[in-house]
Amino acid sequence: MENFDVLVVGSGSGMMIANAAVNAGMKVALVEKGLMGGTCLNTGCIPSKMVIYPADIVNQIKHAERLGIHAKIERIDFAGIMRRTREFVAHDRKTMEDAVPHIDGLTFYPEQGEFIDDYTMKVGNKTIKAENIFLASGSRPHIPPTKGLSDVDYLTNRNVWDLDEAPESMIIVGGGFIAAEMAHFFSSMGVEVTVLSRSPRLLKHSEPEVSEILTASLRQRIHIETGIEMTEVKKKDRGIEVTAVRDGQPHKYQAEQLFVATGRVSNADILKVEKTGVEVDERGYIKVDKSYQTTKQRIWAFGDAIGKAMFRHVANQEAQLVWQEFSGGHPHTMDYDKVPYAVFSWPQVASVGLTEAEATRRGLSFRIGEYNYIDTAKGAAMNEEDGYVKIVLEAETYRILGASIIGPYSPILIQEVINVMYAGDGSVYPIAEAMHIHPALPEVVQRAIYNLRDTGHHHA
Repeated sequence: MENFDVLVVGSGSGMMIANAAVNAGMKVALVEKGLMGGTCLNTGCIPSKMVIYPADIVNQIKHAERLGIHAKIERIDFAGIMRRTREFVAHDRKTMEDAVPHIDGLTFYPEQGEFIDDYTMKVGNKTIKAENIFLASGSRPHIPPTKGLSDVDYLTNRNVWDLDEAPESMIIVGGGFIAAEMAHFFSSMGVEVTVLSRSPRLLKHSEPEVSEILTASLRQRIHIETGIEMTEVKKKDRGIEVTAVRDGQPHKYQAEQLFVATGRVSNADILKVEKTGVEVDERGYIKVDKSYQTTKQRIWAFGDAIGKAMFRHVANQEAQLVWQEFSGGHPHTMDYDKVPYAVFSWPQVASVGLTEAEATRRGLSFRIGEYNYIDTAKGAAMNEEDGYVKIVLEAETYRILGASIIGPYSPILIQEVINVMYAGDGSVYPIAEAMHIHPALPEVVQRAIYNLRDTGHHHA
């Protein structure tokens, strides 16, 4: 049995810990059962944005007709788009794979590992032990126990990148980020898409106004059913048939291909973390305290493995905080009330912090600022009818509690809000007082702040 100072499980954000530990002169083991680079690089953020950008171009060309520009899309090279995506991801992954064997002090185990005792892991036919363990083991697609699902071939975010030919039709089960983005992509590629969402609305944790705008916009080219649950899947001569139930009534849908996007589950069960004294919650995610220490001393966990805010930028930040804590630096806790995210659907969605509903549940006193893209000069020039900004402000201090934007460039526009939330007292005044270029789209954020309404949520 070989002993290490540090064991890192997972090569996504876990690589930040492995690199830091090696640079600190420690003997490090890195265990990765999947592809080097983790979910984001291989099957998540990176490949999805590689394919979605061409989809955005398709929709821009179609939108141009409303501006008096009549252009025709001669052909979409679906195979070429997918090949470019795979090659880009493979190149980045190979750079990491080539570097790892040459890092002094790092031993790489490209195999499935599972704990067999305290601080002890079996990896393939080897047994290793470490003084300190960092679990960045990630998550995998949740596959519902639906009758007949295991008897058919279906897509998830893991294997969709292997496609070389677009199906004629597709059913996407789910109503979250992946479902919204993949529905946008495939429909833009000419696929007839049906979305079946168990939730009564898409992006159920977003502002209801945002969800409503997104759903209405997507319905112009996608069949969307909400409040409906898949109960059975059958193989047909040309594809699959899905039975889904709403209000006790069954409905049947047929398509050539099925895409399952019903959420994520932690990989903690695969690692058998309980054998090293690490506890999980009722959902299967690893329990941690505010310093990301698990229920076992000298074992930390972060990223998708803990299921708090499952974004790569959050996992990277958590990794930094974990290392600061471990290395005796100046640690501070993560403020999950300031976590931003974006959904690269069409229209795009971006959000940070609390929604109006969350602020209400907490009993906070707040006001709401709103504005539409179309009511700004640039928004009117773009003929952008769907764009909308909503900002939640603390009533007395005007501290920004949260913001949501739907429309073109929303992930860029919201960065102004994010930066202010993290600076000084987090009040909205820097945005309100800063000179904004006219006519430019960021004016819509400033106008939302000027256009406040009282919510009635004021508490002594």
